[in-house]
Amino acid sequence: MDSGRRPPQTHVHTVERDRSLNHHRPSKPRARRPHPYGPARLRCQLAAAVLFVASAGPALATTTIAAFGDSLSAGYQLPADAAFPAVLEAALRRDGYDVRVNNAAVSGDTTQGGLARLDWSVPDGTDLAIVELGANDMLRGVDTGVTAKNLADIVGGLQKRGIRVLLAGMYAATELDAAYRERFAAIYPGLAKRDGVPLYPFFLAGLIGHPELHLADGMHPNAAGVRAIVGNMLPTVEETLKGMGVAPSGVKG
Repeated sequence: MDSGRRPPQTHVHTVERDRSLNHHRPSKPRARRPHPYGPARLRCQLAAAVLFVASAGPALATTTIAAFGDSLSAGYQLPADAAFPAVLEAALRRDGYDVRVNNAAVSGDTTQGGLARLDWSVPDGTDLAIVELGANDMLRGVDTGVTAKNLADIVGGLQKRGIRVLLAGMYAATELDAAYRERFAAIYPGLAKRDGVPLYPFFLAGLIGHPELHLADGMHPNAAGVRAIVGNMLPTVEETLKGMGVAPSGVKG
């Protein structure tokens, strides 16, 4: 008997089903867009980068200097920034040298004391040592042969470790025996010539006879005296640095 009803639908096509089907359909592969920079251009950029790095050159390392001496270098009774190492570093930086000057000086030291502490006072990696020792040997009347041997061992020990040396000489006091003064004065130029190191003949050059450049003891330089020492010695230090291949960086401190 026909009741007028339509038979139930056996398949319902819904929007959700369409979405599901579309989700499972394989998508067409996208065409790869050409890179805006082709291989040729990338090669050019790489070459330019290499040229830039090469032209920049290696980074310049700070040159390390050790002021290896006694109270004359240590800055006896002076603030640290008025002592020889600090004043020398400031002067070199003003001239464009990228340096660090370490205070490796001990007041009262003799050449024997300096030799005993050499390896830890002037560590590996130091580029230049300014050796200023011998004044206390002279004041104590140490045999000049002992002083000469100790200084030779100091210079030789530094050179074996690849540390360059600038030898700062000393003169014996006029109150001492003339023969002793002569033997003592010969130590420094003889050692410099034998070992091929630059020599600054007299560390206190320009101070003798100028009490205004000394402390009250009449022996040690005051702040003005240290500035005078550095001013007189600076050309020799800079010449030594140039001989090592160290040039001013162009940036003045």
